[in-house]
Amino acid sequence: MKNPFSILWRWLKKIVVSITVLWFVAVIAFSFLPVPFSMVMIERQIGALMLINFSYVSHSSWVDQNQISPYIALAVIAAEDQKFPKHWGFDFDAIETAIAHNKKYQKRIRGASTISQQTTKNLFLWEGRSWVRKGLETGMTAVLELLWSKKRILTVYLNIAEFGNGIFGVEEAAQRYFGKPASRLTVSESALLAAVLPNPHRYKVNAPSKYVLQRQQWILRQMQLMGGENYLKQNELR
Repeated sequence: MKNPFSILWRWLKKIVVSITVLWFVAVIAFSFLPVPFSMVMIERQIGALMLINFSYVSHSSWVDQNQISPYIALAVIAAEDQKFPKHWGFDFDAIETAIAHNKKYQKRIRGASTISQQTTKNLFLWEGRSWVRKGLETGMTAVLELLWSKKRILTVYLNIAEFGNGIFGVEEAAQRYFGKPASRLTVSESALLAAVLPNPHRYKVNAPSKYVLQRQQWILRQMQLMGGENYLKQNELR
């Protein structure tokens, strides 16, 4: 009689290999195909259904890089990851700073995720903090950096980032908040959208708090210091 544990182990290995292969195929496909949805969108939708909230719908509209205002691309880099063009998926200086901060201020946790890491997490993984998720995120981010260009990572990030309740991607955010396509976002509108990214459920684009408005002004100054649109061209992000 076969050992049941050996049968279970064999099936577990098959499942892991199958999931890995499917994920790798998805990474290759999404390197040039539009991304129809992300795991965060699915998680939000399922969560709403479990709470019997049938009014919630995750909205997103894919747009290519040439249909996105350069200002919003620059704004999210200024706000989230100014070393994005240079690193290989991880900002080790930011990680060290975050660790030191979190040891000192345990009630105000600071993250150090790059745009590449956030793209990986939003697209393929689940919300929350755990060593398992972080480990998967680290390995997946390394593969994403190897197989995708920086321009592609930024384009996917802008299309799946959450900007409000059920609002995913810059096109949906631009239409919902400003009544215009993402290609026509102004520098001020772009900075305001980027200002809510740390927590789009707490910070509101359509009802910005004093903190959000201050963050918007900080982002505008950073965009100017970075060199404006020339920054994107110099780093082959446009």
